[in-house]
Amino acid sequence: MEYVLVAGATGTTGKKIVNLLKSSQYFEPIAMVRTEQQKVEFLAHDVKSVVADLEQDVSHVTKNINKVIFAAGSGGKNVEAVDQEGAKKLVTASKNENIKKFVMLSSMGADKPEESEKLQDYLKAKHNADEFLKSSGLTYAIVRPGSLNNEKGQGKIKIAKSLSQQGEITRDDVAQTLVRSLHDDAPHNSTFEILQGDTLIGKAFERLS
Repeated sequence: MEYVLVAGATGTTGKKIVNLLKSSQYFEPIAMVRTEQQKVEFLAHDVKSVVADLEQDVSHVTKNINKVIFAAGSGGKNVEAVDQEGAKKLVTASKNENIKKFVMLSSMGADKPEESEKLQDYLKAKHNADEFLKSSGLTYAIVRPGSLNNEKGQGKIKIAKSLSQQGEITRDDVAQTLVRSLHDDAPHNSTFEILQGDTLIGKAFERLS
């Protein structure tokens, strides 16, 4: 069993990630939460957690952790402090503890933030966080989905280093892709984009690698 820290565990996608990890035979989730009350709530569902705020010190959260999924976000309210600097802090904490793999939830468009009018600040923050992870020396996967929706997941995606189209994908399938990225046979030190598609997630990963 590998312990996986989930940053953003209280978010919509984060909760899905925690549930997938909880039912996995390979991983055990450790939810990163901001309050003691949230810790109690996860404990009620038999999930361990650690209290930390991405805008504060997070150096303690990666102790006894094997892998990390960063799925936190400010919802556009504080992109520099959370989406960018918070991610960087967690990357640094992970490096200090020799984490085996860091899976980053990014976004399509993060490679060219200047091309977006509405989301430029958000995509710039994601871009900077992604680049920091790439240069950290950690083994990583950077997952860049299209627009997220709350429809039921199909377990099928379209995946490539770069997709020549925009589109949507369910949070269910994003969560599954992030968890699949943790596995040792998943691509290492790889950045890829995902949309809803016709290929089972496991098969899609085989094609990517």
